[in-house]
Amino acid sequence: MASALDDDEIDNDDYYSLLNVRREATQDELKAAYRRLCMLYHPDKHRDPELKRQAEQLFNLVHQAYEVLSDPQARAIYDIYGKRGLDVEGWEVVERKRTPAEIREEYERLQREREERRLQQRTNPKGTISVGVDATDLFDRYDEDFEETVGGGVPHVEINKMHISQSIEAPLTTTDTAILSGSLSTHNGNGGGNINLALRRVTSAKGWGELELGAGDTHGPLLGMKIFRNLTQRCFVTAQCGLQFSSRGVRPGVTTVLARHLDKNTMGYLQWRWGTQSSMNTSIVRDTKSSHFTLAMQLGIPYSFVMMSYQYKFQDEDQTKVKGSVKSGFFGTVIEYGAERKISRHSVLGATVSVGVPQGVSLKIKLNRASQTYFFPIHLTDQVLPSAIFYATVGPLVFYLAIQRLVIRPYVRAQKEQDLEKQRTSSASDIARKRQEAESAVLLMQESVRRIIEAEESRMGLIILNAWYGKFVTDNSKKHEKARVIDVTVPLQCLVKDSKLILTEATKSGLPGFYDPCVGEEKSLKVLYQFRGVMHQVLSGDVEALRIPKQSHRIDADT
Repeated sequence: MASALDDDEIDNDDYYSLLNVRREATQDELKAAYRRLCMLYHPDKHRDPELKRQAEQLFNLVHQAYEVLSDPQARAIYDIYGKRGLDVEGWEVVERKRTPAEIREEYERLQREREERRLQQRTNPKGTISVGVDATDLFDRYDEDFEETVGGGVPHVEINKMHISQSIEAPLTTTDTAILSGSLSTHNGNGGGNINLALRRVTSAKGWGELELGAGDTHGPLLGMKIFRNLTQRCFVTAQCGLQFSSRGVRPGVTTVLARHLDKNTMGYLQWRWGTQSSMNTSIVRDTKSSHFTLAMQLGIPYSFVMMSYQYKFQDEDQTKVKGSVKSGFFGTVIEYGAERKISRHSVLGATVSVGVPQGVSLKIKLNRASQTYFFPIHLTDQVLPSAIFYATVGPLVFYLAIQRLVIRPYVRAQKEQDLEKQRTSSASDIARKRQEAESAVLLMQESVRRIIEAEESRMGLIILNAWYGKFVTDNSKKHEKARVIDVTVPLQCLVKDSKLILTEATKSGLPGFYDPCVGEEKSLKVLYQFRGVMHQVLSGDVEALRIPKQSHRIDADT
């Protein structure tokens, strides 16, 4: 994988990679790596003025890396902040905290304070737009009713309902937050709206309370209160009560939820609701990395039902999910199935087909864009018709594949190219410096590499014949792309010791004699080597550990 890039600055000085040591390296391992590089880059070993100057620069860089990593306090700061943390912020922490554990504790506290200040500057807006479409005329109509009507042969599709809601959060203090929300709804020409103001206070690490005031022309004024409390580490409870004022009088309502962690991935819920729609509900929810399962049962007035749903999560870049559910109760039975997929960095598109008796067939399309949700329920027929089910299933799939191929993929590809170009531009001077350092390092390695090769040849040991680092084009569909690699044969041979080459889990662009030839793109290391007179070859990922020689790298005689 390509190394992660910071938006403001790209830091290619990975001290662990430079010394070729593990992040958990001991002092002895650090010292051994440092001594080896000092012998290679010591300025007194070179008589040529230019080589001496280049050796001095690299020697100072290696010395700086060793000084940081051999000092427990500086190393802790480097692990947390990176190289920039050593300049200002890190040393300020060291003056107050002496051990690495205390440095990390102080850093986490500062991070929490910065996060709190950042939250106070954000309103965290959330919104939903729902547009209901009545398309029953497409599948369920009497043709003879339209024979004498002008334009009667064209099915009539209309928008019969719409709902818009929006909310914003305004942190008042580190413990108090104001939440303002509102909504507008219309259905077949009749509509209304409401507005709500909630004040939430975090009372302790175990709970919070919320007071809600609302008004609207649909239900009238509302006064409510909600409390959340952690009872134990595995159990919590929420309680909510409210008074709804209307022309018919005051309608009180109470809802309580008791939840408990049954195991690492499973939650159990018990809910009791008293009011205009009283009910008791129990559910079990199991959420893992690859699936999500829910089983629920409700007894109430007017709705009682049993529901089971399952969702499978594919482990791919697009975070694809397929789901299905069955719900049966006094109102009938509903079966739903669908899928959702990430179509861009901040957007998720989903479609669900709902088939029920007596509800009929509906298609629900949902688009999540950042904190905004767009929902389009399309009612296709009041009856369970095979044609409606077929088109509701196949239609969105065909439409998505067409849009994916013609719009989404070109857009995402162009966006990635634009981001890569920005990264290359911002890091051009830094990469040029690293390239110069790598070329200088290769020149300084020549004499050492010559001696290493002579020693390895005398005992039929490890000889690096060719090594390349960068982006390789292995996909036939990308043959038009140009491979961007650099020759790292000399630097790798220089790392050989006692017929072994060991590279740690770190980006290889930081190794002596290496640099990044393709910023922001996936890189690999390809090595062709000889051991005991037999040819071997291996392809390793950028941050993968590599140990050679290995029997599995051997090239068969037939090959």
